[in-house]
Amino acid sequence: MEAAFIIVALVLLFAFLGLGVYVTAKVVGAAKRGVDRTITQARRTVEDTTLRARSFGQVGVTGTLAQLRLDLRTSMRATQQALYAGVQTDASLQESVGLFERLSAHGHELDDELKRLEAEPDRKRIEAGLPDLRERTARITEAADSLRWAARDRARRFAADDLSVLSAQIEVESGALRDWSRESIDDLTYPAPAPAPSPAPPSPQAQAPSAAGSWGGPQTPEAPPAALTQPAAAPQYPWQKSARPETTT
Repeated sequence: MEAAFIIVALVLLFAFLGLGVYVTAKVVGAAKRGVDRTITQARRTVEDTTLRARSFGQVGVTGTLAQLRLDLRTSMRATQQALYAGVQTDASLQESVGLFERLSAHGHELDDELKRLEAEPDRKRIEAGLPDLRERTARITEAADSLRWAARDRARRFAADDLSVLSAQIEVESGALRDWSRESIDDLTYPAPAPAPSPAPPSPQAQAPSAAGSWGGPQTPEAPPAALTQPAAAPQYPWQKSARPETTT
């Protein structure tokens, strides 16, 4: 019996240790991913700022390459944000997300090529290939812009349709609230019950009114009230003593 308890305790101990290791690994992984995202975002911000400075501050091949990279990255990032945010509420955008991911592969390839050309010493060869680079950049950015604006137009159309339906419902409700001709349920008056037929004049032998006469019931004579035949008893109060019985001697 003691051996069974020891085995159970060891199993529970190893289970808790394993759970602790798993939770620790998940926490460390989440923290690492958060740090990686922060570093990536900071690197992108620095790179975009550098490209913007080169596109405005330098002329010739260097400024052109920087402007092409900046245009490409700006368009792709805006489209990615629009599609990934829209697919959370509109599942039909899933196919558009798949197309954008395929387009992103071409965009990353072009961005890497433009980045390598920034360090290329042969400026004449780069200048000769600029028309092709401009065309590829324009095709990718136009495709990304088309997806982004289509998703935004779709979301705007759905919002407009929902607003139209809501406005129509509000107009109907407002019209019902302004219909003063309809009486409130609390103000409705119900017709009074029809009066019962008057009973025939009572005979001289029965002059007392019937208790059911007002409801059209049978007219039966009743005996006169007790108050007319015998005196009413005096009222009794709790503080009065009960009367003693009379004794006869």
